[in-house]
Amino acid sequence: MRSRKHSPPRKINPVQLEIFKSLFHAIAEEMGATLKRTAFSPNIKERRDYSCAIFDDRGDMVAQGDHMPVHLGSMPLSVKAAIENREIGPGDMVILNDPYKGGTHLPDLTLVSGVFSQRKLLFYVASRAHQSDIGGMSPGSMPLAEEIYQEGLRIPPVKLMSNGTINRDVWEIVLANVRTPDEREGDLSAMIGANRTGERRLREIVSKYGWNEVSRYVAAILDYTERMTRQAISQIHNGIYEAEDFLDDDGITNKPIAIRVKIAVKEDLAVVDFSGSDPQTAGSVNAVYAITASVVFYVFRTLVGFAIPSNAGGMRPLRIIAPEGTIVNARPPAAVCGGNVETSQRIVDVLYKCLAQAMPDRIPAASQGTMNNLAFGAIDPRTRHPVAYYETVSGGMGARPTMHGLSGVHTHMTNSLNTPVEALEHTYPVQVLRYSLRHHSGGIGKWRGGDGVVRELRFLTRAQLTVLSERRKFAPYGLNGAEAGAPGVNLIARNDGKTEQLPSKFTRWVEEGDVLSIQTPGGGGWGPA
Repeated sequence: MRSRKHSPPRKINPVQLEIFKSLFHAIAEEMGATLKRTAFSPNIKERRDYSCAIFDDRGDMVAQGDHMPVHLGSMPLSVKAAIENREIGPGDMVILNDPYKGGTHLPDLTLVSGVFSQRKLLFYVASRAHQSDIGGMSPGSMPLAEEIYQEGLRIPPVKLMSNGTINRDVWEIVLANVRTPDEREGDLSAMIGANRTGERRLREIVSKYGWNEVSRYVAAILDYTERMTRQAISQIHNGIYEAEDFLDDDGITNKPIAIRVKIAVKEDLAVVDFSGSDPQTAGSVNAVYAITASVVFYVFRTLVGFAIPSNAGGMRPLRIIAPEGTIVNARPPAAVCGGNVETSQRIVDVLYKCLAQAMPDRIPAASQGTMNNLAFGAIDPRTRHPVAYYETVSGGMGARPTMHGLSGVHTHMTNSLNTPVEALEHTYPVQVLRYSLRHHSGGIGKWRGGDGVVRELRFLTRAQLTVLSERRKFAPYGLNGAEAGAPGVNLIARNDGKTEQLPSKFTRWVEEGDVLSIQTPGGGGWGPA
């Protein structure tokens, strides 16, 4: 991207710059707090599977909360799609989830609204939240699909609200296509509240400081992030670095899927080229371009080494080459629900493996490399109402060049939490039998990889279960002579005493009394023991 040309009338005050950086970040955080506190589903209010961000009047990201990296790096494309496809006026909100129009996967609904003062457009705000169900062929909307039409309700950019009034036609179409409409209605209302919070706070800032001063510091914040990112890239030795890593499979066939990258660094610019990656697959692990761009943005931001605003300035020194029709830039109607959660993690791993050649004393070993997606649906025998559940399960962090990896944490493209046992058992017909660290699963080395976890659920009624996971065949790599972390394991113990080991991706019906055991991977070690 090219930098915007600015000729500020007077010098930027560094103290004032810090104030505005903190103000914009705090607004995005408050939007997230509104969403969390008013949502209905445990996936949002307990696991915090949501993100909020602020954009300037051109749709360039200015600030984001400390939320989900996979959401935030890709959200700018959703905002651009909303702007390009719909005229957004005061009181309007555009909803979308189409992965081929700026979205990530169908469960992630995004709301975009404008911030106006006397009909003058000042900013855009956006919230994104993973819905526990958005329809499709299996509860939780994370199926082993072979085309996007099987994955759930696909929403192009359309107006959910016009001039402050909900468009009931759109609202009712959404609720008619999900298994848990009351929960979706509550979560959508929470997203509307989050956007309203952002709009109100931004107008307060403009009222206090004046639009000329605010817009000047918006530009300065983007330029600051660009400078810091360029500085980080300039610390990488000039050269071309290459690496590859593999997904276990796509859930339809057993064939591994290669992701290959070549990073060319010259001074303060980097070209990230995925041209050698495998073609898109029949299964749902395909990533759309928004996901790949999000991962590149995340990885290079971590190279800065200290906290900087996360905004469009960080993408200016980067050029991404992701050929259409490949696993990192799929064409419709490819299924994509796993690309957001699983392929994004593998892209992180291959980028870090590549950068480890250039800066071996800075790059950690591979973390668990999966989100261990668990979804199920059933008729709750206590209420006779349908329920749909979704969560990701933590694992081991890769060891760092100077310290051990953390155990039982969500890493890289996910920043969510576990669902507390009390909330899970209260809301769904399951019993948590075990939730513990998976001891000795981290890779051995001078610095040891973090341990994964064991999560075991007993089903109290018949349910349809889907698991999308990775690193069951290809273990998380160690670096500089250390061992890999232990690969994950998926098991079902049937109520008749038989135990079945299952692949990384599967859909099964489970009966009352059956027990699911998810044993997540450990992180790779770093350095010889």
